[in-house]
Amino acid sequence: MLNTITKILGLGAVFILVSCSGTEESTRKRSVDEIYTEAMAAFNNEEWADALSQFDIIKLQYPASQYADDAQFRIAEINFHRGEYVMASYNYSVVRRSFPSSEWVKTSAYKVGLCYAELMLPPDRDQEYTMKAIQAFTEFQQLYPTDSLALVSVQRIHDLRNHLAERYLLVAEHYVKTESKRAALVYYDALINEYPDSDWLEDAFIGKLTIQSALGLTTDCKTTLAQYRKAIKQPKRENEVIEIERNLQ
Repeated sequence: MLNTITKILGLGAVFILVSCSGTEESTRKRSVDEIYTEAMAAFNNEEWADALSQFDIIKLQYPASQYADDAQFRIAEINFHRGEYVMASYNYSVVRRSFPSSEWVKTSAYKVGLCYAELMLPPDRDQEYTMKAIQAFTEFQQLYPTDSLALVSVQRIHDLRNHLAERYLLVAEHYVKTESKRAALVYYDALINEYPDSDWLEDAFIGKLTIQSALGLTTDCKTTLAQYRKAIKQPKRENEVIEIERNLQ
């Protein structure tokens, strides 16, 4: 009987020691280096939720550590990969504002523009994010004019401006279909004057010339013809212009 009790007590002691050891291990505070290593492993494996929770710990508990700016940037990257573009743009902006000497500032500035471009709506809807994207890419060009991404920004701005120009074109075409030709002229003019670098420029000129010709605005039409020939260096619809010009004579 005594031996049995001794064995039970011995097993109990072992259990207590194991439990204490496990508790001590689980409650041991990890170093910021360990947290960062785990966070990056999760990030590289695209385990976004786990990575985000680890980077959040660094951001909140170790705001002055050497990993703070990287954690903030990675949080923005996770937002971007998950399609959370509003949050991503905010967190990229925090990198720039809170860590101005960080290696990630330049990339963050560019990616703010990418976030807004991803949020851009079709041409017939509100264009707030399109304008914000243009502003972000323009700012990037001004800050980093010699960077390779500055050249990419030029093309992105061109594409975004095309998007805005297309909005004017769609509105003008709507007025043409509803027989509101003079209202259409207003939007064709807006496109021509505000977006002379647009891929839709020739279409706007053709639309304007067609309306002016139909309304018998001969003098205005001749003026527009001169503007067209000056602005459009490589015309794609010149045959239509020639036909309009022939009808004026």
